[in-house]
Amino acid sequence: MSIQFEVRRSIQVSQQKAYKSLLDLDAAANWMQGLVQMERLGEGPLRTGSEWKETRKMFGKEAAEHFEVVELQEPEKIVLRCDGTKGTTGKGEYIFTYLIASSGEHSEITLHG
Repeated sequence: MSIQFEVRRSIQVSQQKAYKSLLDLDAAANWMQGLVQMERLGEGPLRTGSEWKETRKMFGKEAAEHFEVVELQEPEKIVLRCDGTKGTTGKGEYIFTYLIASSGEHSEITLHG
């Protein structure tokens, strides 16, 4: 069974800054609710194929998931894959697509999951 969702947020930053911020794992705690730990599984800037383990606290429990960058189209698109078989859930595959549209110093970020 497939579950889909969409979330939109408007922020007062340029498209380029929004794109770079979404890829800045060291700063993720500033905007990601419940983040406990982010562990890079490689070095250098994020690029297609980069991976990390993300641990969050949800509903009072910690859960860790394994993420991989599937596609990058700077500055407008980021596609991530979460492999549930390597995380706490032990099953499933989740695809998250961030689309970043801009109007000057304002950007709209749409997350499709």
